[in-house]
Amino acid sequence: MFKVLPAEIATVVRGRGGRRNLGVLARFFFVLAVMITVYTIGFHVLMLREGQEHTWITGFYWTLTVMSTLGFGDITFHTDLGRLFSILVLLSGTIFLLVLLPFSFIEFFYAPWMAAQAASRAPRQLPRETRGHVLLTNHDSVTSALVHRLEQYRYDYALVVADLEEALRLHDLDLNVVVGELDDPETWKNARVEAAALVASTANDVTNTNVAFTVRELTKDVPIITSARDEASVDILGLAGSSFVLRLEEMMGQSFARRTVGGDAMSHVIGQFDDLLIAEATAHRTPMVGKTLGENRLREKVGVTVVGVWERGRFEPARRETMILDNTVLVLAGSEEHLARYDELYCIYNISTTPVVILGGGRVGRATARFLARREMDYRIVEVLPELILDEKYVHGSAADLEVLEQAGIREAPAVIITPHEDDLNVYLTIYCRQLRPDIQVLSRAIHERNVPTLHRAGADCVLSYASMGVGAVMNMLQRSKILLVAEGLELFELRVPEELAGRVIAESAIRERTGCSVVAIHTEQGMKVVPNPSVKLPSNADIVLIGSAEAEDRFLELYGKGGKAQA
Repeated sequence: MFKVLPAEIATVVRGRGGRRNLGVLARFFFVLAVMITVYTIGFHVLMLREGQEHTWITGFYWTLTVMSTLGFGDITFHTDLGRLFSILVLLSGTIFLLVLLPFSFIEFFYAPWMAAQAASRAPRQLPRETRGHVLLTNHDSVTSALVHRLEQYRYDYALVVADLEEALRLHDLDLNVVVGELDDPETWKNARVEAAALVASTANDVTNTNVAFTVRELTKDVPIITSARDEASVDILGLAGSSFVLRLEEMMGQSFARRTVGGDAMSHVIGQFDDLLIAEATAHRTPMVGKTLGENRLREKVGVTVVGVWERGRFEPARRETMILDNTVLVLAGSEEHLARYDELYCIYNISTTPVVILGGGRVGRATARFLARREMDYRIVEVLPELILDEKYVHGSAADLEVLEQAGIREAPAVIITPHEDDLNVYLTIYCRQLRPDIQVLSRAIHERNVPTLHRAGADCVLSYASMGVGAVMNMLQRSKILLVAEGLELFELRVPEELAGRVIAESAIRERTGCSVVAIHTEQGMKVVPNPSVKLPSNADIVLIGSAEAEDRFLELYGKGGKAQA
């Protein structure tokens, strides 16, 4: 403590404000010292007039006891003049010692000292040896989920925050922060941006532009990811230096359209890992419905591997006994040739002219409509705000009004997509639509990840959130092909073949049964073998590409050790 206190005091007085505060305190104590000296001299003069003689120490003692209102009474004046002098000393002492002294000490020393202690918890720079870290600029649902994922993969990170109080709040939430203005180059120098692995800014478009421009002036190599709400901002952010601009509403609209049943039954690529393609395809109205995966024999027919299925928004690893239902979405792995053969076989199925109902005509709703139109699927958008009504495909009214929903075609629609920017409302509409049509496909948007399970319980078949999409985009750029988030809760990851599995046949290794992960490719020096046969042995000098949920990956790493990670 005695070593820390001088350092903290030095911190308080080091800056311009600290020196000013110290000067004010010094002037106050100088005036107080002059006052005590004058009163001590006055005490001696008046005592001598009364015929009393005391030492200077006694005069100093009397002055302090009267000014501090202690007034022991062992030394007193006997004349009215002396008593008037005592009153003067008492009143001035009350003002200076009991009012001004505590106020001045708190205002000019204690409060700055406490502020300096608080500021020390939120540093203004990172250690010089910091490298390969991720810098974030805004604590929202996207960055909150991203921080969790960065910690999972052991990436260092820091949130660059301009407001000290906000930085302290985030620090108290056990987040790493750096204090500084986002448009100040010194802030980014202190954050060691030149050694960072990536900068991600998810604030408003103007702030993101300033961040990209400032960071790009300092480094030409560090990737910069920014989000954009307005389409016009995409080009501006690119000119400012952004490497990749996230249009989260477009990404969500595309995902909603891809997951919607009622259109074609063809495969839609959602991710690529070198020569390996991951695609989704709806089983709605195809001959696969009502049969197990083993009975459908897709590998034998077209060469694709079904690595899993989406059921009510939940990813389930594929097994031979997995039953294909009418609302099942297949997750396929294969080469471009494999998927082309799949499309040739199933392109004639699942064609419907009944419009899909979209609740909400905001950014996400409009984006979903555009991507549905690209799939040549008709739609109707229900919107309560007149200014968002664009054409005859819109139905004006509340989504909670049965007449409005029936006008939009809810009774015949193959799917309803719920897009408002409010989780409570989305839960309400999900329950409502599920009660109206138990057989309809319900896709819903979630603002906060914590509400995803709630929406599933309410009856949603698929739930998408900005958080998972933003995290997927950032992690895909950060990992540089070692991890690929292909959908909400589903990812590809490349790992070195663990010693326990080297030389064993894929089918005998029971990787899928033990972890929930599926082997979809083997990466050797000779190249990548896409969708290997289960009878293939896992070589010791190779990497394997697995697909599964984050929980499945955790189980794999827990069983086979962290050392199995592929070499970057």
